[in-house]
Amino acid sequence: MKRNKVLIANRGEIALRIMKACQDLGLEFACVYTKEDAGSEHCTQALKTGGDKALYRISSYQDPNEIFAVADASGCTAVHPGYGFFAEDYRFARRVEQRSRKLSFIGPSWKVIQELGDKINTKRLARKLDVPTVPGSDRPIVDDLEAEELATSLFAFQKEMGVEQPVILVKASAGGGGMGIEEVGDPDRFRTVLRRIKNYAKRQFRDEGVLIEQRIFDFNHLEVQILGDRHGNHVHFGTRNCTVQSVGRQKRIEVAPGFDPENISYAFDASKVLKDITEYSLRMAREVGYDSVGTWEWIVSPTGQPFLMEVNTRIQVENGVSAIISRIRDKEVDLIREQIRVGLGEKLGFDQKGIVFSGTGIEYRILAEDPDNNFIPWVGRIEKFSWSPQPWLRMHTHVPTDRPYDIPTEFDPNLALGIIWGQDLEQAKERGLRFLEDLVLEGRTPSGESLKSNIDFLKKKTDKLLVF
Repeated sequence: MKRNKVLIANRGEIALRIMKACQDLGLEFACVYTKEDAGSEHCTQALKTGGDKALYRISSYQDPNEIFAVADASGCTAVHPGYGFFAEDYRFARRVEQRSRKLSFIGPSWKVIQELGDKINTKRLARKLDVPTVPGSDRPIVDDLEAEELATSLFAFQKEMGVEQPVILVKASAGGGGMGIEEVGDPDRFRTVLRRIKNYAKRQFRDEGVLIEQRIFDFNHLEVQILGDRHGNHVHFGTRNCTVQSVGRQKRIEVAPGFDPENISYAFDASKVLKDITEYSLRMAREVGYDSVGTWEWIVSPTGQPFLMEVNTRIQVENGVSAIISRIRDKEVDLIREQIRVGLGEKLGFDQKGIVFSGTGIEYRILAEDPDNNFIPWVGRIEKFSWSPQPWLRMHTHVPTDRPYDIPTEFDPNLALGIIWGQDLEQAKERGLRFLEDLVLEGRTPSGESLKSNIDFLKKKTDKLLVF
């Protein structure tokens, strides 16, 4: 394995974490950056630890030809896409493995990415394996009578669940990015909405097929962290709760494990829910031969019913909060390190019994944004950024602490991840608030406006973590 050299095809904190994992494994690496990212700490550390030949400038992180050109020029044998960009692009993963100068893709096989990246296909697979999904269609519907029958059954199902005002979603099956979706709360309006969405879909996408699903309110968003290798072995690293979000379902706090039934009273058997979604996720992973790090995303209704939303075939931002509560041979897990190992063909080397869970983890996403104004990103120069190091804190950031940093407008305003460990939820929350209080984050716009961040928002949300 040590004969490999990894191209880190990403930026910011994930690039730094991949870099560290490579160093731990004794692997050489090369990094890329754009002119907007010249001030990022991932560039500084690449030069510091890898030398001049470890950093290459490109014009875009989303140009595959540039990525491959750097891989060839640097002599890399593998590509780690991080998250975002090419991480869930099966065409890119396929090209990595099938080009004349073959490389290893540090992620699932392209066929697995293709299979699970299609939400309709994932829903069909889940139902085949008796894994619960959001009630509704698992294929495009064009027949009006069939659509009405399904809508009627969904309204009735919600009434049975105790939902006072049932709502269903009608979606253009060929749409995306929120296009061609409408809520229906009145059964008598269904035909009108159906006709409107079908006409819109035919006009915009030349496909009048629709999907019809139940709209679930007041749910908790949970995740299951899975790891598989290319030899048929699969394990999980527990659950996470990602319910604290900003607008547009953008996560802001993640907690592991996903519920705390020993200390919080729920209206359902929370322990059983955690066990069930873990077993369901592993069932699907085994069925498709999942061979990397992946996340099964779930929603849990107020009555404790879990529904699979989707599968993310990549490492996620919040992998560290699962890692901080997981131990193998008394050592804290590094999921990126494990992902690289299996991506280069190694066996897991441990089974589920070898993973020990300890305590509670909380991950805070520190962003330059204005929570009081629809979470609009703040852009300017960071002048001071520091925190108090603690044995229970893992801080991941690409923002320099020894010099000013201009936030690039080309990327999201994510600045840092503060991951806290505690013996239990209460201690983790107390430590989390201490971390947020001690955090120094100051900056200004060119006009002199002070930096806006989500730190106060995170403080306010800490008190009610895991309370459904």
